[in-house]
Amino acid sequence: MNSRGEANALNGWRASSTRHRGLPESGSAWICFCWSRLLAFSLVSIPIAGFKDVYDVPAVEKALQELPPSANEALRALYDKMLRVGGQRFTVKPSALPAMDELFGELPNFCAVLEDIRKQLALCIDSEDAVELPPMLLLGAPGIGKTHFARRIAQLLGTGYGFVPMSTLTAGWILGGASSQWKNAKPGKVFETFLNGDYANPVMVVDEIDKASAEGQYDPLGALYELLETQTAMRFTDEFAEIPIDASGAVWFATANDASRIPEPLLNRMNVYEIDPPDASGSARIARALYREIRESHDWGRRFPEAPPGSVVEKLALLTPREMRRAVQAAFGNAKVSGRDELQPEDVDIQRGGRKSRIGF
Repeated sequence: MNSRGEANALNGWRASSTRHRGLPESGSAWICFCWSRLLAFSLVSIPIAGFKDVYDVPAVEKALQELPPSANEALRALYDKMLRVGGQRFTVKPSALPAMDELFGELPNFCAVLEDIRKQLALCIDSEDAVELPPMLLLGAPGIGKTHFARRIAQLLGTGYGFVPMSTLTAGWILGGASSQWKNAKPGKVFETFLNGDYANPVMVVDEIDKASAEGQYDPLGALYELLETQTAMRFTDEFAEIPIDASGAVWFATANDASRIPEPLLNRMNVYEIDPPDASGSARIARALYREIRESHDWGRRFPEAPPGSVVEKLALLTPREMRRAVQAAFGNAKVSGRDELQPEDVDIQRGGRKSRIGF
């Protein structure tokens, strides 16, 4: 997008959204707000490409006006919020191919997925298209980093993130909402992510999709049949809100341990990647990356060296990446309690970190 197009997009979004979203209307305050958003994108080399209406505000106004006095108060409050925040959201696209070498080193057992993502991002460069990735299923043993991978892709893209843990959420309406006629009904996770987020193309993660269990007559995965197809996702209707939204920009990841427990029509809608546990060298790289990530995300981390000793890495590499994270966090505390600002092998408790046998990420 050229500078004139960017200015027109910003001005148009400002005019339609400041009165709804509580954003600054004065010139200087608006400029500061826009630059703060642009800076966030520039840090990942993915700038704002434009804006997109994810729902029709006049349709919401009409639905609110037509609600009978006996209507669900939560639905009335939802329509009020939809009008307040407005229907436009940011869309993102790469201005240049993002640097992904760090991810290849941090997630060595995801190289095939990362390579395909890099190819898709390359297609977006020098085009008017926003980021477009096919739905992906990450299939592998528990703890091999599938959920962490999806979260890192959201950070790479500089977009929003929605997380749906199917193993702990058994209600059939968790993705697509429940009718407002039911007591305690509410919108589904997909609608909430688009309503409460800033982006029209968030990363959506359906975690442990193979553990979804139906409650009564409702299929908790039923909404995915629409959401994973671009044409039907463009007018996806949450059962609670009953207002179509354009969810076609979502980037979908699902994780699973057992593909046989996933309906075949859903498998056919996704690119399936079998993720192996990392080898010894890969485990060591993951251990160093987790150490660096945890150290840099806390103020107390500046007191510790930038890299862990090799003997600590060797011990951490006996664990799965999920177990490593817990073990590294605990090791920092163990070292501090012992009056040290550097980890030693005895700070790593592999019994508490997880099982010694390597079962994957």
